[in-house]
Amino acid sequence: MVTRTARGILLAALICYLGITFLNLLSLSLDAYDLTRAVVCLASVFLLQLVHSAPGFPAAQTRTKVVTLVAQGLLSYLPLIWFGVYWGAMAGFFAGSLLLVLPTAAGWTLYGATALSMVIPGVLADRGVIDTVYLVQTTALTGLVVYGLSRLSGLVNQLTRARADLARLAVSNEQLRFSRDLHDLLGYSLSAISLKNELVRRLIPTNPYRACEEVDEILVISRQALADVRRVASGYREMSLGSELASAESVLTAADVSVTVDAQDADEGLGLMTSTVLATVLREGVTNLLRHSKASQCWISARVEDDVVRLAIVNDGLVISSHPRSPHSGSGLGNLERRLEDIGGRLLAERLTDDSDTDIFRLTAEAPVQEHDPISRTTNVIMDNEQQYGRTDNLA
Repeated sequence: MVTRTARGILLAALICYLGITFLNLLSLSLDAYDLTRAVVCLASVFLLQLVHSAPGFPAAQTRTKVVTLVAQGLLSYLPLIWFGVYWGAMAGFFAGSLLLVLPTAAGWTLYGATALSMVIPGVLADRGVIDTVYLVQTTALTGLVVYGLSRLSGLVNQLTRARADLARLAVSNEQLRFSRDLHDLLGYSLSAISLKNELVRRLIPTNPYRACEEVDEILVISRQALADVRRVASGYREMSLGSELASAESVLTAADVSVTVDAQDADEGLGLMTSTVLATVLREGVTNLLRHSKASQCWISARVEDDVVRLAIVNDGLVISSHPRSPHSGSGLGNLERRLEDIGGRLLAERLTDDSDTDIFRLTAEAPVQEHDPISRTTNVIMDNEQQYGRTDNLA
């Protein structure tokens, strides 16, 4: 509706200018032939002006621009021979087209020349100084009106396209958020449930009491997974780094991995987003350790230094054939990297070798204690996409 309204205002203004010129020609008491010739010229100017005022015409080929501008210039000046100053308003259309089609410097230069050229018809018609100045001023004003309304219509069209692109981007971002959160949450929970079930199966013959305790923990994890899925669906999820540290220690112990945790009071004073993102990093790091390594030992540390919190997850069971990051997937470490970038942090994954030639994998996440303003970061992303009119692909 907004685009149609802007286009309608432009058409109404053009028709009004054409109507004024037509009424001026009628005052000359023209014969049928001259009147027909005037109507044909007016219609041709109108059509050419619609072409020049179209939003996408500035991107047309140079040859097309030259042909249409020359045609409109001829229709603006030749009829002056037959109809005199009564045809002068059409030069205003031509001046507006010059501003729309040509580069800025050339357009404004020729616009001024077109307005001043109306002095010649005024002098030839023996009009006074006031009438001649009025003719020049009317031509300049008509050109500005045509240019302004045409640009307004084009900008409204661009704005409508940008809003549509941003709407598609918002939908795709929400799809990405949902799939990312689902991966990070269920990957960890299902891995933990699977490991504890295997542990329970081994414990039932030898230690039924311990098996019952593990079953209770499985129930707790499954209920938490259900709650997490509901939070993901509602768009809200809050996690605590301290709670996830305790949970990670329990899961790794169940998987017969020796765990050392050095994170005393690391969760205190952290911003909500920082704590949630680091907890997600810890979950993904533990999930990857369980799925893609043969670790026997794991070291987890979380320290706050100079308003930066550093979370490190180190294990000694790196499998060389496995790559820590999949460049073609939208999950795993790629998700974590984007999450940390959103709050002003960074992620570092390293392969190391210790003194005994054991392959070590270290995942380090750094983030500010108080995350950066997410509104300003979202605004920057929107501005970048609006400038580029970035195409938003649908995400599976």
